[in-house]
This record gives sequence, structure tokens and C-alpha cells, in this order.
Amino acid sequence: MGRRPARCYRYQKNKPYPKSRYCRGVPDAKIRIYDLGKKKADVDEFPYCVHLISLEKEQISSEALEAARISANKYISKHGGKDSFHMRVRLHPWHVLRINKMLSCAGADRLQTGMRQSFGKPTGVVARVDIRQIMISIRVKQINVVHVIEALRRCKYKFPGRQKVAVSKNWGFTNVSREDYTKLRGEGRIIVKGSHCNVRMGHGPLADLFKRT
Repeated sequence: MGRRPARCYRYQKNKPYPKSRYCRGVPDAKIRIYDLGKKKADVDEFPYCVHLISLEKEQISSEALEAARISANKYISKHGGKDSFHMRVRLHPWHVLRINKMLSCAGADRLQTGMRQSFGKPTGVVARVDIRQIMISIRVKQINVVHVIEALRRCKYKFPGRQKVAVSKNWGFTNVSREDYTKLRGEGRIIVKGSHCNVRMGHGPLADLFKRT
């Protein structure tokens, strides 16, 4: 019996149903890599960030996420280079889908119980998405922003529902705007934390403040 079409599981109709000691035998998600590209690039290297944002409340299958990841990676690697970006898939499929398998052979009506005891077996996993939730983020240099926008536009064809591509005002994956980041960086108030950063707010003992300077 093949996989059901994604339209059967598109809407969030039921309560969250994660894998647990009661829910066993769950197949692995098709997507296994959530960060790709130049993952270890410093926060200063990629100042621009582009997001793919969901406009619907729905469920996205792990197969669709994997297809979108491959599509975006292939396009940006071809047009910008494999070290010209850092992509992060922000959705994680943990909600378990069920299927009540029905027999289709001769004499199946003698073996089946129809809708009696119809709680199904695990068949796959999906990610639950809200309106205005970020699905995929890619940080790049300004020269490659056009390639990233096109790559995320192609990703939209892998998903049901409506999505939009937006260029963030923030510096990379941080929550600091690009204008504020350059100003704070010049003042020495940015603490680099890999692809993210912390901002020194000037609180605490004076001794710590003098150590930093």
C-alpha cells in the first residue's frame, strides 16, 4: 500500500500527537539535515537574511521539507557557490500521522471491522505550521540575495498552501537590525556567539566593564 497524498493530512484537525513510549513504531522523518551551507561562518560574514514565511495554518510533511531543502541547496550552490550561504530549516516534523489500513483483497469484508476500532497505526510525521511562522531562513552576503529569493520562490512549489518570501531587516540570524548592528559593533558591544550574537547592555559590576575595555 503506497503513501497517501499530502492533501489527506494537510489541515490541523487533531491534537498534537508526538512520538512517545505509548506511540511506538513511528517511521523516521525524511528530512535529517536542518543546517547546511557554511554553517560555521561567523555572524559578521553574512549580513543579510531571507525568510520563507507561511501564510496558512496547516501541516507540512517531512517529505515536502526534504524536497524544499534539496531544491534550495541545489539552486544557491549552482549560482552562488556552496560556501556562499547558511540555510536553516526552522520546522521540525514531530507530529505523528496515523492510517487505518483497509484490506482490498477478496473476502476482505469477513476480516475487516470497518469503522470499529479504527485508531490507525503510525505512517509518517509532519510539522505543524502557524500563520506568519518562519519555515526556512537563509543568511547571505548582499550580492547573493537575488539568488536566495529565487531559491525560496522555487521552494514554495514543494509546499501546499500559500507562502511569501521576505528579506529581513535584521543582521543575519540575529534579532538586531543591520543599522544597529554596525553601530554596536563599532562601540564594541557585540559578543559573537557563532551565527548569533549577544549585546552588552552595560549592566553589572564596574570591574567587569573595565575588563572588557
